[in-house]
Amino acid sequence: MKSMTGYGRASAPLGSHTLTVQVSSVNRKTLDLTVKLPGAWEALEASIGEAVRKQAVRGKIHVDVELTGAPGAVDVGWDEAAAGALLKRLAVFASSRGVVFTPNAEVLLALLNMNRSGAALPTVDAAAPVLVKALTEALQNFVGMRATEGEALLADFQQRLGTLATHVAAVAARAPLVTGSYREVLHKRLREAGLELDVRDERVLKEVALFADRCDITEELTRLNSHFDQFGALLKSGGEIGRKAEFILQEISREIHTIGSKANDLTIAQNVIELKNELERIREQIANVE
Repeated sequence: MKSMTGYGRASAPLGSHTLTVQVSSVNRKTLDLTVKLPGAWEALEASIGEAVRKQAVRGKIHVDVELTGAPGAVDVGWDEAAAGALLKRLAVFASSRGVVFTPNAEVLLALLNMNRSGAALPTVDAAAPVLVKALTEALQNFVGMRATEGEALLADFQQRLGTLATHVAAVAARAPLVTGSYREVLHKRLREAGLELDVRDERVLKEVALFADRCDITEELTRLNSHFDQFGALLKSGGEIGRKAEFILQEISREIHTIGSKANDLTIAQNVIELKNELERIREQIANVE
């Protein structure tokens, strides 16, 4: 089992620079991948996406590729010629519009900053093998974190599945007693109403039989236990779990709701409430699973 939340980071030297790759992800029903890297290296985006897709099938994943200069390296400066040319063009443009153009220090600084020159960015061919190395290491850290969180989620799900099974067992133990309890309540009400009917009276027997049929939850309990077995097996399986788990949880919810509406018993109703609460906690957590 893998969590959809993860982070991985790795760096590698590239000439006088340092190339750093960061991979992070949060929950998302589908795979939503974004990549940020220097514009001159856009050709590498497809291979980055292919590498990520081999490791993840769900989640909003962001890959950030950053190139920083070596400590103390002088790799930036101003392109004075370009800034001067732009200044002249601005002056001509202002004159053509009848505007007096008197650039101050702030304008000059802005023009210079717009025309910085720096050390040439490493070529795609030079960057590719270094990027692959850093990306591979970052993805290993990313996958490792996802797996670690997945183990914690698995332990939590197994505990909660045991809690669900305990409440279902309590419901199953109580279910056979519901009809007898209703029979006693019915006889008591009849006596209190002054209707002394024999317990073998056809009308009484028919009413009890109808009640027993309405509150029979045998099929629902059988399906619930089957769903629990399926869910438990799915948690231990490999690959994508999230979507399949969501479907099984939906089926579990349907059976619990049916039991609650049919049982007509306080003890069962109390267990149904606990089942719904615990199921909701599982559904919230399953949103974190790939």
